[in-house]
Amino acid sequence: MSILIVDDTKSVRALIEFYLRSDGHQALHHAESAAQALELLGVGVPGAAANGWDLVLMDIVMPAGIDGIEACRRIKADPGCGHLPVIMVTSDLAEATLEAAFAAGAMDFIEKPLRRVELLARVRSALRLKAETDTRAQRERELLVMTRTLEETNRKLNLSNELLLRMSVTDPLTGVANRRSLEDILVRETARARRSAAPLSLVMADIDCFKQYNDTYGHLAGDACLGAVAAALGTTLRRSCDLLARYGGEEFAAVIPDTDLDGALRVAQMMREAVRGLGLPHASSQVADVVTASFGVATRTPDNALDARALVAAADRALYAAKSAGRDRVAAHQD
Repeated sequence: MSILIVDDTKSVRALIEFYLRSDGHQALHHAESAAQALELLGVGVPGAAANGWDLVLMDIVMPAGIDGIEACRRIKADPGCGHLPVIMVTSDLAEATLEAAFAAGAMDFIEKPLRRVELLARVRSALRLKAETDTRAQRERELLVMTRTLEETNRKLNLSNELLLRMSVTDPLTGVANRRSLEDILVRETARARRSAAPLSLVMADIDCFKQYNDTYGHLAGDACLGAVAAALGTTLRRSCDLLARYGGEEFAAVIPDTDLDGALRVAQMMREAVRGLGLPHASSQVADVVTASFGVATRTPDNALDARALVAAADRALYAAKSAGRDRVAAHQD
């Protein structure tokens, strides 16, 4: 443990060092003035820290420059040295002097002329307190690091959970909702429509002649086609409550709450035009020279109380009717 002895009298410095070495202290350093002590400690030097120093024994009365009380004040005010314990060594025991020393940040004082037992007892106490303080500070730093690490781990875990959640409800190829998500939301929306007596519409879509598209252009092109069609269908759904999902293969479905059959037919027609508007060449199509899609629409109303499964079946029958009538068209389920 490094101790800095600050006294302008050589004999006093030598005596303090003799007592301390007799008690096993080896890392002892001297300063003849307060200014020299501040320089050794790095007080006032930006970025400096009093690493390696454990205790300062400071004479109060020094004839040249600043005295020990002012030096103590500067040490305790410095960000790098403020944790250092300072013991004042003085023959001036006036109440005002000691009060000023403690106000400056001194932790204790030792009376001159020096007595070995008192000096060593106070030094041991100061060093023990310093060690305890350092240990507590180190634990606080470690706890802070652990806390930050835990926060970062939790942040990454939350991101991973969010990603897993998105993956569990999202079709990885097209980026729209997957069938599982569609089924869950359709059940909830059907129940809500039943409670509120509001209409609920479902649009089923099927890309025309998609097998021939894959055979002609390859599966990578087919995947790109699916993504482009999904994006085009999504542009026609303007409300946050509307949901587009990939139902399977080249089929898509759109849940459109609070929308009657006429409104759903208009949305389906916009979807059909959006797919055609992509202008994706389809040389092997039996319908057109570009990619097209067929659409079936079904609506649940208070008079037509379809449940979720029946609503899907009704929209699917309408889709079959659209395909049977020549494809690239919209058909509605009728009671």
